[in-house]
Amino acid sequence: MLKKLCTKVFSPNNRFGFRFVSSLPKPEIKPKIRQTWLFINNEWLPSTSGSTFETIDPATGQVITEVSRANKDDVDIAVKAAQDAFKLGSPWRSMDASQRGFLLNKLADLITRDHVYIAASSLETLDNGKPFSMSYTVDIPESVDVLRYFAGWADKNHGKTIPANGDFFCYTRHEPVGVCAQIIPWNFPLLMWAWKIGPALAAGNTVVLKPAEQTPLTALYAAELCREAGFPPGVVNILPGFGDAGEALANHMGVDKVAFTGSTEVGKKIKEAAGRTNLKRVTLELGGKSPNIIMDDCDLDQAVEGAHDGTFFNMGQNCCAGTRVYVHEKIYDKFIEKSAARTKQRIIGNPFDSNTEQGPQIDEEQMNKILGYIESGKEQGACLVTGGKRVGDKGFFVEPTIFADVKDDMIIAREEIFGPVQQILKFSSVEEVIERANDSDYGLAAGLFSKNIDTVNTITQGLRVGTVWVNCYNFTVSQAPFGGYKMSGNGRELGEYGLQAYTEVKTTYVALTKKNS
Repeated sequence: MLKKLCTKVFSPNNRFGFRFVSSLPKPEIKPKIRQTWLFINNEWLPSTSGSTFETIDPATGQVITEVSRANKDDVDIAVKAAQDAFKLGSPWRSMDASQRGFLLNKLADLITRDHVYIAASSLETLDNGKPFSMSYTVDIPESVDVLRYFAGWADKNHGKTIPANGDFFCYTRHEPVGVCAQIIPWNFPLLMWAWKIGPALAAGNTVVLKPAEQTPLTALYAAELCREAGFPPGVVNILPGFGDAGEALANHMGVDKVAFTGSTEVGKKIKEAAGRTNLKRVTLELGGKSPNIIMDDCDLDQAVEGAHDGTFFNMGQNCCAGTRVYVHEKIYDKFIEKSAARTKQRIIGNPFDSNTEQGPQIDEEQMNKILGYIESGKEQGACLVTGGKRVGDKGFFVEPTIFADVKDDMIIAREEIFGPVQQILKFSSVEEVIERANDSDYGLAAGLFSKNIDTVNTITQGLRVGTVWVNCYNFTVSQAPFGGYKMSGNGRELGEYGLQAYTEVKTTYVALTKKNS
C-alpha cells in the first residue's frame, strides 16, 4: 500500500517522490478487458442473479465495462468451493509445502510477464486513476515482492518440540486456519490483493476474496493468473460486488477468518459479525489520521519533501497519510512557504502522461467528500494556503491543498479526509507534540523529522502508532509488519507477523511407551 524507495526508480535528489522516467513502456489506453465474471473453483461464472455493475474510469467519468455482481448465493457457492479445496486429502492439503511456495513464485512470474497490461489496463491507471508511472514502478513490483517473500515462507513455517515430562513427547504444529474471507480496498487494489493472498496461501489456507466495487478488474485478471500458475480449483475465489457480498462473507459460518482493509466504520461491523456468528478470527487494517512531526533541527528541504509525499502520495488516498503536519514554531512560517511552493509545482492531469504526479480521486462521491472537508476547514477558520478546488469538469480531480493555522479540534484535523489535503499545525515542545499527536482515535502511523537522536528516541517511544518513519515517509518492505493501534485496526500484515495471522498453533502430547527395567 505504500511506496518503496528504490534507486532504480526514485531520483537520488528526491528520496520521497518517484522519478517519472522517459523509458516507461507505452501503456494500452483502451485495452481489451479480459475477465468480468466471478471466479469460483477455477471457473468463470456469471452471478446467480445475472446482476452486473459498471466500473468507471475516474479520469474521464466514462464506463470501462460491466462486471458481474456477486450476492449471498454466490458467496455460499464460493465458500463451499473453498471448503472442499481445504478438506484433508484434497490436492491443496496434500501438497508439499515447498510446492505452495513454487506456485506463489510462479504467480509472481506471471504478474511480471504481464507487468505493462496490469499496470495500465486492468487496475492502477485505467480502473483506479493513479499515474501509470506510479503503478508501473511501485504497485506492480511491490506486489511481486510480497508474493515472493511469502513464497519463501511456505516451507519454513515450523512448529517446535517442547521439553516436557519425560514420559511424553510434546510438539507444536503450525496449521492453516481454513477458509479465509478477504475484503480489499480500492486505493491499492493489486498490492492489497497480494498482501492478503500471499500469507494466506503460503500457510495453506483457501481464499474467497472480494475486491472493492470501484476497482475489480485487476483482482479478476490476477485470478486467471492463479489458474495459469497451477493453483488447484477452489483455492482462490474472487467475488466482485458491493457491501452485501462483504456482509455475507463476514456472517458466513463456513468462513474461518476475515481479513479486511478499509474504513473503521465497516471494520467495526465485521468484528461484530464475527462475534455474532462463529467467532471467526479477524484482522483489520483500518483508517488513520497520522501525525508527521517536524522538529526545528531537521533538514528543512528534506522535511518539506517528506511531508509533501506523506500527504499527497496516491492522491492522498492512503490510510497512513501523514496529513497532520506538526511543525515547530521556530520554523513554522518557513515550512509553510516552502511547502506551498512545492505543492504549486505538483503536476495534475492525465494519468497516462509520464510527467503526471497526481491523477483523479477514485470517484465522484470521494471527490465531493474531499471538497466538503475543504469547505469545513475554511468555515472553521483554517487558513487556505493553496489549492482547495476541483480541477476541470471532466473526471474527479482535486487540487493538492494546504491549510495553515489549523487547530486540533477542527474537523479537518480530527477526521480522515482520504484526499490531497494537508493540515499544518504549530507546536513548541516535545512533550506537547507527543500528547497532541496521540490525541486521536487512530494510531496507524507517524513521521518524525529531526537530527537529534535523543529527540528521535523520546518521540518514537511516546507515539501510540504501529509504524514510525524517521526522516522518511511511506517506506515499507515485505519483511516488516504493518498495522495499527486503537481504531486503526487489529493484527499485522506483512512479515512473519502477517504469516502468524493465518496460522493456528496445535500442541500434541504423545505418551511414550514405558519398558520394564
